[in-house]
Amino acid sequence: MQVIRSYNTKGKAETREIQVHPQLKEYLAEHHKSDRWHTRPHLFLGRHGRGHINKTSADKILRDTCRKLELEGISTHSFRRTALTRMSDAGVPLRHIQAISGHKTLAALERYLGVTERQKESAIATLDF
Repeated sequence: MQVIRSYNTKGKAETREIQVHPQLKEYLAEHHKSDRWHTRPHLFLGRHGRGHINKTSADKILRDTCRKLELEGISTHSFRRTALTRMSDAGVPLRHIQAISGHKTLAALERYLGVTERQKESAIATLDF
């Protein structure tokens, strides 16, 4: 479990614990074992190796990279949307996705979820003739 401090959450009113993918958990465990972890505790270092990377800087790096690769429609937030939509597409119950995403209401969560062609086709295929 990873803890997000209150000043990093949208509402800034509370901390939030999030689940971490098992593979990412392994990578983080390896990172924590390294000698560098004790002298540089941040996963993504800021400019000149001091502190952690600023959110604005991370966003700029992603946008610059996407522009160079000629990729459109990608933002730091689109990864969150994609993850939530993929969970929904895989049949994960909305309440579970809500607990993972931290949305206070199902209505707020549903604004994030895209509906794919595959989902629509699967829904129609459940009908009996």
